[in-house]
Amino acid sequence: MRGRKARRIPIHRTLPALARDPLRAFAAIGRDTGGEVVQLNLGLHRPYLVSRPEDMQHVLRDRADNYTRDGMLWKPLRRLFGNGLGMDGPDWARSRQLMLPVFSARNVATIMGELTAALTEAVDELDPYARAEEPIDTRLEMTRIIHRALIRVFIGKGMSTEDADRLGHAVTGGFTSIGPRLLLPFVPDSVPLPGDGAFMRAVRQADAIVTPIVRQRKREGATGDDLVSLLCRARDENGDPLDEELVRNDVVAMFAGASETSAVALTWLWILLNDHPEVADRVYDEVDRVVGDEPPGPAHVPKLVYTKQVLQELLRLYPVGWIIPRFAQEADVVGGVEIPAGSTVLASPYLTHRMERYWERPYDFDPDRFGPERSGRRAPSSYVPFGLGAHQCLGSHFFLVEAQLIVAIVLSRYRVRLRGAAPVVPQAAATLRPRGKVEVMLSYRSPQ
Repeated sequence: MRGRKARRIPIHRTLPALARDPLRAFAAIGRDTGGEVVQLNLGLHRPYLVSRPEDMQHVLRDRADNYTRDGMLWKPLRRLFGNGLGMDGPDWARSRQLMLPVFSARNVATIMGELTAALTEAVDELDPYARAEEPIDTRLEMTRIIHRALIRVFIGKGMSTEDADRLGHAVTGGFTSIGPRLLLPFVPDSVPLPGDGAFMRAVRQADAIVTPIVRQRKREGATGDDLVSLLCRARDENGDPLDEELVRNDVVAMFAGASETSAVALTWLWILLNDHPEVADRVYDEVDRVVGDEPPGPAHVPKLVYTKQVLQELLRLYPVGWIIPRFAQEADVVGGVEIPAGSTVLASPYLTHRMERYWERPYDFDPDRFGPERSGRRAPSSYVPFGLGAHQCLGSHFFLVEAQLIVAIVLSRYRVRLRGAAPVVPQAAATLRPRGKVEVMLSYRSPQ
């Protein structure tokens, strides 16, 4: 099958705009092209931009074997995650198969008691801020809360809360500092870019925290049912135990996927609830009706229907993985356009989720679009906050359960108000995060 040559967006339209505001530039290109597959002229680098649902499905699912995690974004991240869960190839396939049961709905149901206890204890640490009427840094506190849960249900003994916070800081620093490498993938590693030093410090810190835990678990026999022990007991295709570097890589990749992305999404939640008080009132009402005077727990999660819709709509407007780079191993045709072998393809959920052809009033925050009467009308692959195909996020179900619990625990106790009047804008890095510090004030909903 032959296709046509891609329409090329000239360098004078792409490079200056991307340098000023990458996200705004991508959004403008997406609107102007109507989702057509186009080639971006960035000088030495000329990737293809993909956003229509059928094209996303082709790249990320139907021909996933041809579009690999290589080049842009993945090259720098490989230094942090290695070749296992965060990448492609035999190590990735083995690691994913090992972790599938851990993140299954059945296993998540079995750990919900421990998860709830960990989250509740972590939220307890917000009480001094509420009593003193002091602001909290939302991303830092959401990260801390999530870390407590990850240690309890996945890491097990050996990692202190301080080490978890340090590892989270390293992962966040790694994701943030690779922004220049993401936008300038054609620059050789030998040429220093801003953020390189911070990224390598993040890699060294992750090594220093995780590798000793892996060594200790291997020495002790790895008899526990936590994720680290599971990986330490695993065997490769030759029947040999996985070496400590492979286990280290998968633990860091899991921790990054379950903490950085969740904390960023939950930071957006408080911003959106503040900006849409009518939605916030419905969430508070649902929490009050479902939870009442009881401590929030596993039994309440299935009943937090509107809360889940709010989280789904949040991920539509601000998908944490806003862009998914892939490397074309062989020539292909996508959306009628020829993709030469060796090309970079940029699949963008951010653009897909904003296409008027598939979403009514796509720029509005409307959780009701995920209600049962409207959800069934969505086009296939038009909603891809967790990716598609073989690389679809393993922890998507875990995230929604964890996030619903966090919302219920926080809002049954506090009223949350954004501090500051200036609108919060997104920043495009490896993840789609709010630009700058986001602070909220907590006030008790009942006398203490």
